[in-house]
Parts: sequence; structure tokens; C-alpha cells
Amino acid sequence: MSDYLPNDERYSQMHYRRSGQSGLKLPRISLGLWHNFGDTAVQDNARKLIRHAFDCGITHFDLANNYGPPPGSAEENFGKILKQDFCSLRDELVISTKAGYPMWTGPYGDGGSKKYLISSLDQSLQRMDLDYVDIFYHHRPDPNTPLEETMAALDLIVRQGKALYVGLSNYPAELTKRASQILKALGTPCIIHQPKYSMFERWVENGLLDVLAEEQIGGIAFSPLAGGLLTDRYLNGIPDDSRAAKDGRFLKPADITDTRLKVISELNHVAYLRGQKLSQTALQWVLRQPAITSVLIGASKTSQIDDAIAAPHFCELSAKELSRIEEILAAGNA
Repeated sequence: MSDYLPNDERYSQMHYRRSGQSGLKLPRISLGLWHNFGDTAVQDNARKLIRHAFDCGITHFDLANNYGPPPGSAEENFGKILKQDFCSLRDELVISTKAGYPMWTGPYGDGGSKKYLISSLDQSLQRMDLDYVDIFYHHRPDPNTPLEETMAALDLIVRQGKALYVGLSNYPAELTKRASQILKALGTPCIIHQPKYSMFERWVENGLLDVLAEEQIGGIAFSPLAGGLLTDRYLNGIPDDSRAAKDGRFLKPADITDTRLKVISELNHVAYLRGQKLSQTALQWVLRQPAITSVLIGASKTSQIDDAIAAPHFCELSAKELSRIEEILAAGNA
């Protein structure tokens, strides 16, 4: 029997916003389980992070079939935590997962076919011991599968009761628009799009944010802190226990150049003048976009969750501050 008693004040700590034109409200800060929840993670810490996030009003937990390592283990471990601590709280949680990257061998373990998407979600539900997820995403476009087939699979998944809502991830602007229109015609609208977006990754500003507004789709940004670069973690170089030092898959030491460090230092000064941490300024910078419903953070410590949930409570970035940030970023790209 669990000893977990959730914080009675959890919903007073978080801002929530409707995703697109749907009735689903998401917390402004959501927790992604891309890192620190696989079999290589310390499971007691993973459980501690999930509990703390929920105590802070984070109701949305984001997964994918391939999260780990190894692939699938983040879902398995999250399922165990749900069973231990959240059996009576399922209706207060928004749980999302995705499929689109390689997951098993053979011709049916990757892509956007109906065969793959249906099979993958069935496996995800089994790993988490759930009857349904709240949001199911196609994780990336598949040029080898007709878009109509992929969207029909998402529609079928909702009609089967295996997901309440559907979304897209990593889709470019024009393809997002086409996919959204297909889903609307089927009667299962796309309510959310998950792109990579930060001060250092701004491709969404070249059309995608406009499409999200036009199609009334919510946006949820992943990697809003650029893999940890937009924190005070690297102000003095690369710490031995940092992601760049330990795991070069997503952030390499070669990415942390003198020019990049100068940009980070100057952005940190903007944050300092605001009385907040660089990570908090970086999150507010992403959340300033009307099309962005929520940001996905990763965490290895509860203090990182605390820092993130405090960010939306600071005053909005002023025109002067935004202009200064643009100057800094432009100089770093010169």
C-alpha cells in the first residue's frame, strides 16, 4: 500500500491553459520522461520526481514508445509508479505517448503505417497497464506512408477508445496543415503539436506557429532549455556530472563553444536583472508565444521542477528585454 498523500494545494500552484480549441487544459509546465526514467535511472528518484511534479500541479506526463533506455522501459517504469501511487488519481492525470521511431525489428516496427501505430499503442498500454492514454502522437512524419493512412490510424485509435485525443510531433508547417485538415474531415481534430523549440532552436517561427494558430492547435515545446544549455549548468564550462559529459547522444561537448558560452553568459545576465534563473527566463521566452500551451521539461532533481514551475509566476518579459535577447542571439549567430 502506498504512503503517498498528494499535496492538497497542488492546483493553486500551477497555471493551466486549454490546448487549441479542445476542452483539455494542460499545465503550463509538463514533465517529459525522455531521460531519467529508463532502466538505467535510479527508480526511487524517478518515483520521487513523479510525486513531486504532481504535488506542484504538474498533471501532464509525456512519454513515447522508445523512451528509456532501453526503449519501452520509461513506460514500464512509469506504469509501476502509477500502480504504486496513483491508482485512485488516474482521472487527474494527462498521460501521453507517441510512436514513429524504430521500436522493433522487421518492416512493421517503424514509421506511420496503421499496422505500426495500432500495434505500438497496444504495446504502450500494456507496458503502462492502462486502458487508454489521454494523448497519442505520431512522433515524426513518414514519407513512405500516405498521410491519409497515418491520420486514419489516429482517428481509429480514438474511436477504439485507446486515446482521448491525438497530436503530431516534429511535423513541418505545411504537412501539419494538411494533416490537421484530414483529421478534421475524419471528425478527430488534432489538438496538439509537439515541436522542438528554444532560444537556440527557432524553426517553428518560420510558419509552424502561424499554422497552429490558424488550425487552432495547441503547441507544447520540447527541449525548451536546449538540453540544459539554457541553464546555469554550463556557465563555467562542462561539469563532470553534466549530460554533455556523460551522454553525448543529445548534447556534445563540441556544441559548447566559446561563442555559445558567451551567449549563455549574456542571457544569464538578462535573467539576473529580472531576479530569476536563466532557465526560468528561457521557459518564459518560449511560453510568451500565444500558440504555445505548455513546455516540456526534463528533470533529474526536484529542485529543477521547483525552478520551472516558478517561471510563469514572474512578470512577463518586457519589450526591452525581448529586444536585448534578440540582440544577444543575433550576435551569437553572426
